[in-house]
Amino acid sequence: MTLKPLGDRVVLKFIEAEETTKGGIILAAAAQEKPQIAEVISVGPGGIVDGKDVIMEVEEGDKVILSKYSGTEVKIDGQDYTICRQNDILAIVE
Repeated sequence: MTLKPLGDRVVLKFIEAEETTKGGIILAAAAQEKPQIAEVISVGPGGIVDGKDVIMEVEEGDKVILSKYSGTEVKIDGQDYTICRQNDILAIVE
């Protein structure tokens, strides 16, 4: 099953956070923060959204930083994804 986002939406898959600190301390899952860096899996077509012309600036495979508490989490075929609007993406990691 594939996800095809509509409008200015983007499907993201979060990159797993490190489980140890730089000092070598192993963190429990509850102590870890939600990762903010994700990989772009699929990009919507853009176009006119809410009366404004939207040009999609991210592409599949880009690594991006997402604002906290944004997007909708979904689980498809055992994989966790987040669907958000392009304006929830803060930066592209190069």
